[in-house]
Amino acid sequence: MNTEPIALADALASFDALWSPRIVARVNDYDVRVAKVEGEHLWHAHDTTDEFFLVLSGELRIALREDAGERTVHLPRGAVFTVPKGVEHKPSAAPGTTLLLFEPTGTSTVGDRHAPVPAHVDATTGHALEA
Repeated sequence: MNTEPIALADALASFDALWSPRIVARVNDYDVRVAKVEGEHLWHAHDTTDEFFLVLSGELRIALREDAGERTVHLPRGAVFTVPKGVEHKPSAAPGTTLLLFEPTGTSTVGDRHAPVPAHVDATTGHALEA
């Protein structure tokens, strides 16, 4: 575990890949991840965990398939939102959007159930942050 502070701007500047989160810290059994995102992700669900989003820059929309029907939440810079476990969702982002996410270590970016994974989405459990 890193014992030095990490500047999120520096962490985000260290990679260019979209929809490919980097692990910047760990809190107990959770990864703190940062990601650059743009365009659409894919419909997916995490069956056993919630998914927390904090928009650092840009804006994010998350389409949700809930018991009451489909809806979309809009998250401008500085907004937070948690997708409850088991809820199908599909994030999409404006150019220049960056995120901070909290997820249990080992959580896949495409969830436990998902649509076919497009080439621009990295199906990963997070990548180590390069120094």
